[in-house]
Amino acid sequence: QVQLVESGGGLVQPGGSLRLSCGASGFAFSDYPLSWYHQVPGKERERVARISSRGSTTYVDSVKGRFTISRDNSKNTVYLQMNSLKPEDTAQYYCHVRWQGNDYWGQGTQVTVSS
Repeated sequence: QVQLVESGGGLVQPGGSLRLSCGASGFAFSDYPLSWYHQVPGKERERVARISSRGSTTYVDSVKGRFTISRDNSKNTVYLQMNSLKPEDTAQYYCHVRWQGNDYWGQGTQVTVSS
């Protein structure tokens, strides 16, 4: 079955950096686009970044120039490099893939940006 496992979250000061990782299994990883979403309590989950199977990337405006999504097909892993972090980036971050018409999510990893 499809599994997504995120890691790399934590507490960081404003202006700091974190790199999130998402290990995937159960599907042909290199054939599918992958995304990172974030969610804060009381709000809908929002897509932060997406990478296509060919490596094309898109970002929500609020993270452009600060976040970078990448993938390593040899490791079945997608990454989110987050630089110049702001308090408003504080959220639970989720990895996502849509496979055979169904949405799959990891368990999430918490990112907290605070001094």
